[in-house]
Amino acid sequence: MKPQRFQPCFWTDGDVEKAAKFYVGIFPKSRIVARIPVTPEVSAANGMKIGSALCLEVDLDGQRFLVLSGRPAAIMPSMAVSHIILCKDQKEVDHYWRKLGAGGPKEMQNCGWLQDKYGVTWQVIPARQMEMVKGRDPKKVDRMMKAMMPMKKIDLAKLEKAYNG
Repeated sequence: MKPQRFQPCFWTDGDVEKAAKFYVGIFPKSRIVARIPVTPEVSAANGMKIGSALCLEVDLDGQRFLVLSGRPAAIMPSMAVSHIILCKDQKEVDHYWRKLGAGGPKEMQNCGWLQDKYGVTWQVIPARQMEMVKGRDPKKVDRMMKAMMPMKKIDLAKLEKAYNG
């Protein structure tokens, strides 16, 4: 597989292997691609055990990510960058919302956005919603947006109903 030009990195503060398995277990056709161990040099710099996992490269349904261990407590995750999952239907929205949201802070769930238990921010969005938001009729778009704003998890049927009037 040709390397991706851009590869997001999830910096965890806990067990990097557990985090990688969490993500691989959620997305179809996913796997751990590589395990990069802590070297003596890295161990000397941060105290991690030599040979333990420094990071794992994962392939999540065709998208490569690096899951890195050792995020300092002073560095907090931010919702300023998120990963959008375009879902084909409500069933997919429900799946990703339930799996990624498990253990994450409920107060960080709004308008299809959520933060998972490792601090990574996701937007779980039906592809149809993206079509509606790009619609040519501003009244339809406004009705759809008004319906979406109070939602936590996106309800596609309610968005469609609002959009169609």
